[in-house]
Amino acid sequence: MNFPFSLFKAHSMTENPPYLIVGLGNPGREYTQTRHNIGFMLVDRLTVRLNARGMKVQSKAIVITAQHAGQKLILAKPQTFMNLSGQSVQGLVRFYKLPLEHVLIAHDDIDLPFCTLRMRPGGGAGGQKGIKSTIDQLGTNEFARLRLGIDRPPGRMDPGAYVLQDFSQKELLAVSETLDRAADAALTWVMEGLNAAMNKFNGTGTA
Repeated sequence: MNFPFSLFKAHSMTENPPYLIVGLGNPGREYTQTRHNIGFMLVDRLTVRLNARGMKVQSKAIVITAQHAGQKLILAKPQTFMNLSGQSVQGLVRFYKLPLEHVLIAHDDIDLPFCTLRMRPGGGAGGQKGIKSTIDQLGTNEFARLRLGIDRPPGRMDPGAYVLQDFSQKELLAVSETLDRAADAALTWVMEGLNAAMNKFNGTGTA
């Protein structure tokens, strides 16, 4: 059963609800350094930066809670494989009774140049199957995204094969810098809102 945006939009709480940051990727050691898993990499970077503790499995996702400037964060990596990621997102949104203004999905994007960041308030999936699944499960496309550019495949390479390739060692150096900026962008979104994060970080890149 899908839960429309209006259900969560109308929700009110006496306390400020947590912010949910979901990184998309595929579970399994063989996918750890693939382009498709840069969303997972961002969650890992935030986990270290925020000294997060208490990892658990919830709603078919690895979940860890963190605090930042007094605000509770839920960091999540769906374990359903990419094309079913929305199941985890929906389950977490429902469990924590989150307004969708408190949900950010980070994912790879082949339509952005390598190491470019682009935050946006909503829109279509653009061929990204994890985003499509999330739209389908939530019944809306009105949730924030943090798009992490991985560039288009060279020549006539199949995009599906390209995103499942590991980053090269040289690329990983630039990716690490990008993840630091992406973590800054995500935390700016939490503390200052989406417009501030977009103004500060959209279009930045090292390549």
